[in-house]
Amino acid sequence: MAEDSGQEKTEDPTPKRLREAREKGDVPRSKELATTLVLMAAVFSVIIFGSQLANSLLGMMESNFVLDRQAVFDTNKMFSHFGSSAWEALKGLAGVFGVLLLAALVGPIALGGWNFSAQSIAPKGSRIDPLAGIKRMFSLKSLIELFKAVAKFSLVGGFAILILWNIRNDILALATFEARPAIDQALEIIIWVFMALSAVLILVAAVDVPYQIYDYTEKMKMTLQEVKDELKNTEGKPEVKGRIRQLQREIAQRQMMKEVPDADVVITNPTHYSVALKYDGDNRGAPILVAKGADFVALKIREIAKEHDVPILAAPPLARAIYNSTELDDEIPSGLYMAVAQVLAYVFQLKRYKARDAERPDELKVDKLPIPDEFRDDE
Repeated sequence: MAEDSGQEKTEDPTPKRLREAREKGDVPRSKELATTLVLMAAVFSVIIFGSQLANSLLGMMESNFVLDRQAVFDTNKMFSHFGSSAWEALKGLAGVFGVLLLAALVGPIALGGWNFSAQSIAPKGSRIDPLAGIKRMFSLKSLIELFKAVAKFSLVGGFAILILWNIRNDILALATFEARPAIDQALEIIIWVFMALSAVLILVAAVDVPYQIYDYTEKMKMTLQEVKDELKNTEGKPEVKGRIRQLQREIAQRQMMKEVPDADVVITNPTHYSVALKYDGDNRGAPILVAKGADFVALKIREIAKEHDVPILAAPPLARAIYNSTELDDEIPSGLYMAVAQVLAYVFQLKRYKARDAERPDELKVDKLPIPDEFRDDE
């Protein structure tokens, strides 16, 4: 739908799009990086296991070039001789093959990481569709890959010819050496040739890897409409989300209102705010905020407080300070301890007076409550 609208893909791919692409087996890969790692592994394997390989080759030559007449005409001995030679060769090449196998497994996943997708190996009609195949053959991507292949072949091939031409005398001189020196010299030549070719392929991979990342990112980019559609599908339409938030607020308010009858005091700014506090000295170290609200909700809190004889005290600065600094079910900040303590002390004394257990307390001067400047919100 977004593609039909003609919109350009200008938006970066979302995590969901990248995740879905990965599930389909679509990840950035670099064949040049894999080839380079395999060739470098070959160099290191020959350096590490070169002595073992040389000994195996020398042993094979000694056993294969010295045969008595009886062994030549004895079929059983020939098979035995062949088996021992194959085993000697396998021992010499085991280390090299092991390193190359590891490089062949690691190389392809060096860019993009390990990823197995059953969807990528599932049969698809488009893969055997002749028209689709022709389109892929003459697509821009195919032309770029062809250009890269020709450029890589020309660069590596030309460099290899140049190296071999420069060391042609060393190669021809191998015929004049004895077996062991010739093998050692040949291995040294192979190491240096492979190192030189690896250096060339490193340059090729250094160009190809950024290009593959760029090409993959461009392919995964989305139109603005695609981003909007995905947002709707994953998070829902804005009006639905708004309705959900409204229902959540209503549920939270109903739960909050159930806590008001158990509050010790409701502090109000009569025109705007109401906060209900409860002090449980046994379980909590400081008073907690059990309800708060503004405008209509504040009025509702005061109505419930009156119905259940919860003391209501008008202290605008303190009501605003608690409303702005404290969340539901949290303890009040330490900076408001002194002011709230004075309010609770006055309320508890007032309750005792009404129960005729104490004298009437002096009127609380709410404008003198110690409220730090950082908690003040003068309207």
